[in-house]
Amino acid sequence: MGLFYYFRPFSGKIILLLFLLVSEGCKERVFNPKPRTYPRVDLPAKKYGLSSPENCPFEFKIPVYATYEKDSTFFDTLAEPCWFNIKFESLNAKVYCTYKHLENQKELGKSVEDSYKFVKDHLLKADYIDEFPVKKSNGVNGIIYEIEGPTATPFQFYLTDSLHHFLRGALYFNSHIDQDSLKPYYDFVKEDIIEMVNSFNWK
Repeated sequence: MGLFYYFRPFSGKIILLLFLLVSEGCKERVFNPKPRTYPRVDLPAKKYGLSSPENCPFEFKIPVYATYEKDSTFFDTLAEPCWFNIKFESLNAKVYCTYKHLENQKELGKSVEDSYKFVKDHLLKADYIDEFPVKKSNGVNGIIYEIEGPTATPFQFYLTDSLHHFLRGALYFNSHIDQDSLKPYYDFVKEDIIEMVNSFNWK
């Protein structure tokens, strides 16, 4: 008997299997992109303490894993007495804050205009800018700006009582904000800045 005799019962199955393999290969494959994921990062537990800088007319809460530091210079400009930074050393980030005592409404208007100009400077690189008004019953008003895209600062804000006080803040990371690996850190720090704004009081 030939060798074909022994494999004859299986020849129909083999032909069917080959047909299925060829037909599967001819089908158009549908590409389903996977949702964006981010690497696991270990972040500290949220806990806040009150910061009340000496000889400054404001107080607010900052996280216990950040430090308040009085600023001596601000981007090569000699700092005022109540200019300060909130430093997130483990996250490689800082919130730079500048305070101005207002003498009149003209100074308020200029401070608001300057604050918006700092934000507008990022429009060339930003994908979009969201504005969130702040209006609290304790007389703290202002605007939060969230800037999406490869910009130097993704989050800015200003707070004022519309009479005598004006404070502006900006978040900076020591790396590019458009890196996917940075997003969990940004989301984490953003919550802390919002807590700072929500707890802010004029003294």
